[in-house]
Amino acid sequence: MKNLLVLGILIIFLTSCREQKQRYFAESAETKTLEAGIAAYESGDWDTWKSHFADTAKIYVNSKDAITLETRIKDLTAMTGAFSSYGFEKDDGYIEMVLDKDDETWVYYWGQHNGTMVNGTKLSIPVHLAVQFADGKITAEHVYFDGTEMNAAISAMQAEAEAEAETESSDE
Repeated sequence: MKNLLVLGILIIFLTSCREQKQRYFAESAETKTLEAGIAAYESGDWDTWKSHFADTAKIYVNSKDAITLETRIKDLTAMTGAFSSYGFEKDDGYIEMVLDKDDETWVYYWGQHNGTMVNGTKLSIPVHLAVQFADGKITAEHVYFDGTEMNAAISAMQAEAEAEAETESSDE
């Protein structure tokens, strides 16, 4: 009986100590790819930015509806054109790679996006990216941020430009 009890405890001990697959990573090839994509975004290098994505990638920006890479580049070009400088805070960002329960590879990024618009307005917006990878390429990107402040600032700049154009045309 004593041997049976020891054997039972040994089996429980051995099965509880089995090695589990690592699922969370602070650094990986995928986190480096996302960091390189962020650097390409910050420099406006859209060809390099696009090179990190699979041809069939789906991008979701505050929406459940996907847009294409070409549409995203067009939107980013228009948005960044309203800024004299922009980028993410380097020291406060957080990035991790996760293998989910289905062994899909996801990289999560939380960062603070700061920028100065061409009219001098300063903005600071928290951003979250959830990026799915397969075979080293981004296959899905989910971008979440509150664009209220930025949209208001862009609208104000547009209204200001229209008012200036109206004033100039009435002076002629």
